[in-house]
Amino acid sequence: MKSYIVLFRGINVGGKNIVPMKELKSLLEGHGYDYVKTYIQSGNLVVKTMVNPSDHIGLLVLSKFGFNPEIMAIDKSKFNALVASNPFQSFEGKTVHFYFCAKKPSLNKTKLNSVIASSEAYELKGKVFYLHAPDGIGRSKLVSNIESCLGVAATGRNLNTVSKLYEIVNTE
Repeated sequence: MKSYIVLFRGINVGGKNIVPMKELKSLLEGHGYDYVKTYIQSGNLVVKTMVNPSDHIGLLVLSKFGFNPEIMAIDKSKFNALVASNPFQSFEGKTVHFYFCAKKPSLNKTKLNSVIASSEAYELKGKVFYLHAPDGIGRSKLVSNIESCLGVAATGRNLNTVSKLYEIVNTE
């Protein structure tokens, strides 16, 4: 069995696409997933399974909760490499964000340069857009336009969340 970090995009936000984590955990365990661990309500899982669980988990959520969420599943070794590749490791966890992309981004640099703050820094490595936003992301014009800058769907997690998922997947 292989370990995967499973990231949901757009669940439990603003009263839409509600997926209670306890129910999701029970659902997955009932369908043969091992070592099902959830972390906070925004849709972060660690599971063990024989095959990439993206499509299957989406279908299970559809059957139980009535919608098919976008899901990205990253195997443990790839996830560990993405964490190690973080160019902003020395900064505070809440100021560093990982945007995991479904497909390889095609940066719209004109758009990006028009919305990035002078305090923000980024690096794109493969399908992950790393962002250091020392002033926070709540008012960041880059973050509010992130997908139009990337040209693909993405789901963001701050370094604190990524670090916790790293800890969970590596202490199984």
